[in-house]
Amino acid sequence: MEGGGFVAASKVNIYEGRVTAFVICTCLIAASGGLLFGYDLGISGGVTSMEPFLKTFFPSVLEQQSKASQTENQYCKFDSQLLTLFTSSLYLAALVASFFASIVTRIFGRKISMLAGAVAFLIGSILNGVAMNIGVLIFGRLLLGVGVGFANQSVPVYLSEMAPASIRGALNIGFQMAVTIGILAAGLINYGTAKIEGGWGWRLSLVLAVVPAVVMTAGSYLLPDTPNSILERGQPEKARQMLQKVRGTQHVDAEFQDLLDATEAAKKVDQPWTSILQPRYRPQLVLCILIPFFQQLTGINVVMFYAPVLFKTLGFGDDASLMSAVISGIVNVLATMVSIYSVDKFGRRMLFLEGGAQMFIFQIAIGTMIAVRFGVNGDGELSRWDANILLLFICAYVAAFAWSWGPLGWLVPSEICPLEIRSAGQGINVAVNMIFTFIIGQVFLSMLCHMKFGLFFFFAGFVVIMTVFVYYFLPETKNVPIEEINQVWKQHWFWGKYIPDEALIGLSRNDEGRDT
Repeated sequence: MEGGGFVAASKVNIYEGRVTAFVICTCLIAASGGLLFGYDLGISGGVTSMEPFLKTFFPSVLEQQSKASQTENQYCKFDSQLLTLFTSSLYLAALVASFFASIVTRIFGRKISMLAGAVAFLIGSILNGVAMNIGVLIFGRLLLGVGVGFANQSVPVYLSEMAPASIRGALNIGFQMAVTIGILAAGLINYGTAKIEGGWGWRLSLVLAVVPAVVMTAGSYLLPDTPNSILERGQPEKARQMLQKVRGTQHVDAEFQDLLDATEAAKKVDQPWTSILQPRYRPQLVLCILIPFFQQLTGINVVMFYAPVLFKTLGFGDDASLMSAVISGIVNVLATMVSIYSVDKFGRRMLFLEGGAQMFIFQIAIGTMIAVRFGVNGDGELSRWDANILLLFICAYVAAFAWSWGPLGWLVPSEICPLEIRSAGQGINVAVNMIFTFIIGQVFLSMLCHMKFGLFFFFAGFVVIMTVFVYYFLPETKNVPIEEINQVWKQHWFWGKYIPDEALIGLSRNDEGRDT
């Protein structure tokens, strides 16, 4: 079947159980791990637009701004590799940490991995707030990256394993909701700290990262581990009890048997990092690479962690640039709520396709408007009306991302891998995400300086490619139990040839039930 493919409901086991307050609470606490990633995404761009911060660590950038003002070239105001290294070093550390996190997640469980990430982020936050030189500042950023790498590796997997299939999408998107709340909180804090007299407001912005770190540390300490993870570590009775508690019923035999089958399959895999290269895991490998790759090539991080710098570059002014970042942050949160409501109702594919179309339209609109107002030479300015229209276009673009590639970029890779390669698959997802977050973060200001308005057309072109890819190669996974996802791949027009019949957990039992 062209266009992705769907699985017939009769092919999938429907487990007993209900949505319990326990599972909602545990998933909300776990999702708070997204605050770490979100707060940093929002805080770094605001801090790097504050003159006291630049004067302390990057005085050359202030000189460059002055020259840009004299030459009227708005595109190159902030083009500094050292400045972008401050922002992007975190993602390089998260890339390395994600490989270690996948091992910790598999051997010691999702809970321990989340706790380790929270502690690293806490220490990094304190170092950033008290840093007196660039070395301490970058080292603190690297520790933040370790925290982000561990949290982004373990939290989406935890949520997908804990949540019932019927609302797995909504609960998993709680992670992205926490990311957007972190971004918004950072924008509001930056707006307030920028007004503090004495030039130390940036320190407060950076050190307040301890708040999400403390929340995550306490939360991960109190959380139970998932039934899948407990069973994977050889404790079947404890895993059954946890599954009963999570599902709110004693009748969990069918789901528990599927978990046992998945665990037995996982035990046969000693090296998930090499096993995922086998043909039978080809669809998962390709998706775990391409989804995070495409997510970063939407250009969203250009807007999110450089929003104040971008708005300031385009002539919004200091306060206006920070407030515009707050406005786009509010849109981000509200649009993510749309995704929580619709992902299990309309499915993943619909959100991907609609979001891609909307992002393309408004990236073209943004690029065209900047081209008309600033041209190739960067000589121009925005009127109040122009600035409002440009902000509207950016918010429409952010909204499209926030209900599509934003949350689904974390949800889909965490739910498509069988247990034996799940930690490796999520590790690859995080690693690829961080590689390209690092690259985009490191080269964006230079790209803006050299590609000018064409940068937005560049990202729009990738949006077309990724939307076509989703249409043909991503099957729908809504309401499918996580340990039966292989049935989705088996029935797909392209991926089906890679999935052996013995990989279809639960199918034979389902068929027997219908025969009787």
